[in-house]
Amino acid sequence: MTIERVAIIGLGLLGGSIGLACTECLPGVQTTGFDIDPETRARAAQRGLVGQVCDTPAEAVEKADLVIFCVPVGAIPLAAAQIAGSLPAGSIVSDVGSSKQTVSEALRSALPGHIVIPAHPVAGTERSGPDAGFATLFQHRWCILTPEADADPVALSNLRSFWEALGARIEIMDAAHHDLVLAVTSHIPHLIAYTIVGTASDLEDVTRGEVIKYSAGGFRDFTRIAASDPTMWRDVFLHNRSAVLEMLGRFTEDLTAMQRAIRSGDGDALFDLFSRTRDIRRSIIEMGQDDARPDFGRADHGSESDA
Repeated sequence: MTIERVAIIGLGLLGGSIGLACTECLPGVQTTGFDIDPETRARAAQRGLVGQVCDTPAEAVEKADLVIFCVPVGAIPLAAAQIAGSLPAGSIVSDVGSSKQTVSEALRSALPGHIVIPAHPVAGTERSGPDAGFATLFQHRWCILTPEADADPVALSNLRSFWEALGARIEIMDAAHHDLVLAVTSHIPHLIAYTIVGTASDLEDVTRGEVIKYSAGGFRDFTRIAASDPTMWRDVFLHNRSAVLEMLGRFTEDLTAMQRAIRSGDGDALFDLFSRTRDIRRSIIEMGQDDARPDFGRADHGSESDA
């Protein structure tokens, strides 16, 4: 492991969790951090999210072996430009964003000549901010690395070792394929959750109090997803729009087919779909991606789980 100094730009849920995980899993690694919000910097210092909270991004990265951008993907171009003159030669530049093609392009454009290896730890909760982070967030979770074909193999190996040390399982994937996969598994589900919760809140013949009072398990879990950071998800949809629109088109076609089946009373079509989707759920549990216990094994309805 040759990464000895890690700079974290953005000290919310993911940035804070990386800092805390480094302290717990890599005690010999020095961490610095910066956040654009002074209150977040102050709280990060109080919680000890990183070894040193810096007043500027340039100060945070000036001795870093690895720089990780933990900001909304729309903020990455500006954040990268702010460190361009202070980044040491040979530093690895990475991120945690949920869309990879546009992030890779932005980082390479702002930091030409530097080693850029985008990453996406598939972990999180609906919470955000410096109080949301915790050291075990990445344990047994996937972290997808999307290096270019000519990526430095030593740097790639070092970044892989870093994430493995934090408890993550690693997958190497093409950036375009990553964006398509995540559009299906994460982005469209979030879009559906935001939409259905918005629909419920807009119904004129159902009061807000009734929506809250009689929320069954399905709607309640939609509200958990829909409570995710609005800035982050706005940027995800705008920066992965091609893959999202492609998958949204497929989903719209399938939804129309379901409408036809319900309208025509085609119970066989409904049963076949529900049987196939039940098998998907079982496969997710078998892979250890979720808990088979009732209510996902949560001790209470407020427990943290992936968003």
